[in-house]
Amino acid sequence: MSREEFICQNLGLVHTCARRFAGRGIEYDDLYQAGCVGLIKAADGFDPDRGLCFSTYAVPLILGEMRHLFREGGAVKVSRSMKALSLKASRLREQLASLHGREPTVEELATAMEVEPTVAAQAIAVGMAPLSLTRWDEDTDEQLDLPTPSPEEQITDRLALEQLLAQLEPRDRQLIRLRYLGRQTQQATAKRLGMTQVQVSRREKALLLSLREKLTV
Repeated sequence: MSREEFICQNLGLVHTCARRFAGRGIEYDDLYQAGCVGLIKAADGFDPDRGLCFSTYAVPLILGEMRHLFREGGAVKVSRSMKALSLKASRLREQLASLHGREPTVEELATAMEVEPTVAAQAIAVGMAPLSLTRWDEDTDEQLDLPTPSPEEQITDRLALEQLLAQLEPRDRQLIRLRYLGRQTQQATAKRLGMTQVQVSRREKALLLSLREKLTV
């Protein structure tokens, strides 16, 4: 598993930690961004040989970055260079999407930008409009909270899926990862695995059906 995949699979820890500080004067998006910094530090410094679970090691670092944000008294600052990189990422994202007929992966965008994938991901995040978690009720003229999925449920689902993937045969596991993590086409996946596209299509359908049944048990 690559560093970027490992970080992405543990983003649920950041959401869980951010909920602890909700409603204390700092926007959730800023808490999340600070927490991501802590998660990256944890991923880079984690040593599995010490016998600790990654979450045990990572949570204090994530919370530490969020507490630092409170001490600084405000939102995460975005440098001019990062703003410029965000504009570049936006332009290249559109070009790659037009060229390939799909959204580019972070790795593809990072290669085009000539930066590390984590830097490309941060540039994308800077350019994204914040998602409003509230709406106005026209009848009462009041602001209402919108329902959002529970981070704990997302973490549980992700861990359950990872456990199921680990139980698959190596070739089946690689097929699913190529198709849904690597965003490879069935034709490209078939070439990597030495299969025909028809074989990949049939095997993929069977695997998805099996995984879905096990996740809903």
